[in-house]
Parts: sequence; structure tokens; C-alpha cells
Amino acid sequence: MRIIIVRHGEPNYEIDSLTEKGWKEAELASRKLQKLNIDNIYVSPLGRAKDTCSLTEKAIGMKAVEKEWLREFMSPLQDEMMKEEGNSVVWDQLPKTWTSDSRYFNYDEWYKTSFMKKWKVKEEYDWVTGEFDKLLKEHGYERNGNYYKVNNANEKTLVFFCHFGLEAVLLSHLMLISPMNLWHGFCAAPSSITTIYSEERRKGEAFFRAAQIGDVSHLYVANEEPSFAARFCETYENKEQRHD
Repeated sequence: MRIIIVRHGEPNYEIDSLTEKGWKEAELASRKLQKLNIDNIYVSPLGRAKDTCSLTEKAIGMKAVEKEWLREFMSPLQDEMMKEEGNSVVWDQLPKTWTSDSRYFNYDEWYKTSFMKKWKVKEEYDWVTGEFDKLLKEHGYERNGNYYKVNNANEKTLVFFCHFGLEAVLLSHLMLISPMNLWHGFCAAPSSITTIYSEERRKGEAFFRAAQIGDVSHLYVANEEPSFAARFCETYENKEQRHD
């Protein structure tokens, strides 16, 4: 099985859609995706992901299935948190803060900090990954502890249009990595494509392995520079780039 995760194009968060550049990125991504033998498409309910997906839907003549759990990853108490502490997402913390607690680096410990407990982040993580596993089971791969039991070996291609925070959660779950390492240590530019394959080295036992993370080659072949929207300032003195 092949899993493809596509981040939405450059976002216009005010209207939950895409910027002009974002629409161009989405169109270029669709050119690459339409060359694949796609079996199923799943999409976040948020507008920026649905708009990105729409161009691939049109290109291959397939309708995506909307999944609530593919929306951007957030705590159930996010609204309250935003009012109280001014944060936009629970997982976006400054380096000095989160790196000071070694539990954040551990797949089995990251959610045990007082901050993560306060905002019930593990409950949200379990909901997302549980729904993800239900879907994989429908396609023949059943979670069994830390690997997958293969009930129906196949070479299907499933495509997910979603968001960076959510993508990091799926990768964390598949590869047994703390999501904090992915949220803060990796960057997936708008319209980037991540490709993951199952590997069944022993009959009936599979693990998933990433072949590409955050691929933007579809932009470079069209001489389109990737959007900076995924990143923060390279140096603090650079006031034109995003700080917080």
C-alpha cells in the first residue's frame, strides 16, 4: 500500500482558502498526482485543503471523501487556550520551552507533561490515529501493537489532503516517533507531497516507511519557488520573515 499526504497550498487563513500562489501550487501538485494510479482520496473539511484537493479531483475525475479527523490538529480546548494564553495551536512551542523537557523527545512520554495533559492533547491524538487505523483496516492493514497485520495485501494508493500539524501526527503514529520531533524538526511546505509505502518483509507483518517527506519537486520543475508560509525566520534580524 502507498499512502500519500498532501499539504494544502499557500493558505489565506482569513477566508480559509488559498492565495493566488496557493492555487498555482495546487494546480502543479495535481499535475504530478494525476500521473499516479490513485484508488481513494480523503480530504480535510477545512476550505484550504478542500480547495487544494479540488484540482486533483477534477484532473482525475474522482471525488474525495471528507473526513473530520483530517482537519488541522488541535486540542479540544483550543479556543479557551487561545483566549487565555494567546497560542494558535497546542504543539507550536518555542525551542527553549519544549526542549527543556526530555519527555517531549520520547514516543511514549511526550504527552505526559503538564502542558499536554492540561489541553488534553493525547485524547485528540488518539482520536485522529484511531480513525486513521480504522481506515487502514478497511484497506487491509490492521494495527497490531506497533506494527500492522496484513489481512489483505495490496498496492493501493490512498491520498490524503490535509495540514502540516495533522501530517506530523500520522507520521508519528506510523513510525513510532514523538510528534514533537516532527512538529518542530521537520517542515512540509504548502502543496508538498509525502509518500509512504508499506513493507511486508514477513508474510502478514507490515511496517510503513517514508520514501519522501515534503517533496516539492512539482514546484521546481515549473520554476515556482516554494512558499515560505511553512517556515519561521531564518535569522531573527530578518523582519520580513515570520517570527511567531
